[in-house]
Amino acid sequence: MAGNIRWGILGPGSIANKFVQGVQFLTDSEVVAVGSRDLGRANEFAGKYGIPNRHGSYEALVADPDVDIVYVATPHPMHKDGCLLALNAGKPVLCEKPFTINAKEAEEVIRAARERKLFLMEAMWSRYFPAMAKVRELIESGAIGEVRMVQADFGFRGSYDPNGRLFDPELGGGALLDVGVYVISFSSMILGEPERVSGMATLCESGVDEQAVMTFAYKSGALTVLSTAVRTNSAHEARILGTNGRIAIHSHWWTPVRLTVTRDGKDDEEITLPFESTGFNYEAAEVARCLREGKLESDVMPLDETLSIMRTMDTLRAQWGIKYPME
Repeated sequence: MAGNIRWGILGPGSIANKFVQGVQFLTDSEVVAVGSRDLGRANEFAGKYGIPNRHGSYEALVADPDVDIVYVATPHPMHKDGCLLALNAGKPVLCEKPFTINAKEAEEVIRAARERKLFLMEAMWSRYFPAMAKVRELIESGAIGEVRMVQADFGFRGSYDPNGRLFDPELGGGALLDVGVYVISFSSMILGEPERVSGMATLCESGVDEQAVMTFAYKSGALTVLSTAVRTNSAHEARILGTNGRIAIHSHWWTPVRLTVTRDGKDDEEITLPFESTGFNYEAAEVARCLREGKLESDVMPLDETLSIMRTMDTLRAQWGIKYPME
């Protein structure tokens, strides 16, 4: 693909602001269009960032000939429809996490992309940070030996609002889909798909999970211990424990900057790898790389892994008795 990668934004919500700022940091990409079901919102968002093409419908956005790829940034339950709309219009897609509401929806979207031979990727932004790339490099090099355990938490105390996106079942509310996906994706990046999944959750009045603890077991004997919450503050730290050492990713591990590598018999190694701009520039850069190389998916966030993560979250919700109205 020659020239700049030209982005269209489907859904001008809060997270789309950070993404656009990240794209504008890059030298080979630009945001050329935004689409909203409310033209006034599209105009307001576009005016803030100097985006030339403004559309009062998602259909008009995906039909825009100036758009090379669509970033789907709508609320969780709308991800599937937004992705399919863009794919059916012949546009590659970057879809915000969680990829969809459940694995069935994820399968449908992935199948559509593969049938049309179009690029598709989950926007798990943490995975593309320089510090997270360093974590993968350390593990692959055997710096801490064989990984035996992964620990991670992501919890914050939000104000309870039964009609808000964090707590409304109609909006796919709950800690699991909002921030639990981070810790599960992190574990998946290190150890892959678990053989056994177990978890306990506290449900709030609206019926979704406000906090949860999860343990995963793997064929290798490795274990994962995770926690997530939208009504409880946590330390926002992650650790990878190996046979010859460990890696600590310090707060906030999901926007990683500082690592401590402990190797048996050696002094601790402190590694600092600051991120630039909003951090969303790294996932946008990965998309640009893949498009220019003619790839249909990223090897940093493969589609089969995205589907595996959705299956794991489905299993946990089934254990907790959580089913969304749209399922």
